[in-house]
Amino acid sequence: MTQTIVITGSTRGIGFGLAAEFLKRNCNVAVNGRSQSAVDQTVEDLAGRCPAGRVWGQPGDMTQYDHVQQLWDSVRSHFGSIDIWINNAGVAHPDLEFWTLPKADIDKTVGINLIGLMYGCRVAINGMLAQGGGFVYNMYGFGSTGMLRNGMSIYGSTKRAVNYFTAALVKELAGQPVKIGSLSPGMVITDLVLDQYRDRPEDFEKAKRIFNLLGDRVENVAAHLAEQILANDRSGAALRHMSTARMMTRMITGRIRKRDLFAVENRKPE
Repeated sequence: MTQTIVITGSTRGIGFGLAAEFLKRNCNVAVNGRSQSAVDQTVEDLAGRCPAGRVWGQPGDMTQYDHVQQLWDSVRSHFGSIDIWINNAGVAHPDLEFWTLPKADIDKTVGINLIGLMYGCRVAINGMLAQGGGFVYNMYGFGSTGMLRNGMSIYGSTKRAVNYFTAALVKELAGQPVKIGSLSPGMVITDLVLDQYRDRPEDFEKAKRIFNLLGDRVENVAAHLAEQILANDRSGAALRHMSTARMMTRMITGRIRKRDLFAVENRKPE
């Protein structure tokens, strides 16, 4: 049976990569972004990779509850049901000390990464309870496990909160037909990450060393996560791209086998 998957924030980055991978696996996919033009371009790009009618797009701001509900309603109307909803939409902020971070960046990061994700969960859970079941996945990121780093106070706080919120939903939905899971992509080379180093070339050169050691390209991460998502049938599943064993292997072999993730362009243009 063909599964229908909604991915928020999927006009670029990991979201776009996941959409492409699910289409390769014969799923129906609904993409989402904040502008109609970005969504239209994404649908056009993806439509050339799959049979006709498999991809659908709906613009909307995840911080606006009515937009989130419209996303659910439009996809439900087009495909008939929604099997998997992935809360992927997110933003990062410049690596600055909290007290120097502009208020606009604080509001935007908390609004999209946390409030928008909660709206997505509420709409998807209610819709799935009404239709008889489904899966909701929340995207983790730096800070989800409590790890600290200077300049990541707000972003890390939102992801730590998403960790707690996801665990709370697993508990609250125990015995219900809606299942909750989390996705941990690890370090991925995306615009979201690179935007943090805009106008800071020296810091970017330092960061590149870590990314080349422990990071990965979108297409590799998306393929691995898509396979795990489609194979999973358990609520509370924490699906990860970078396992502890893989991380240790990278650390050991990194000095011998040099990687350059920035040598080949792997980001989708805006």
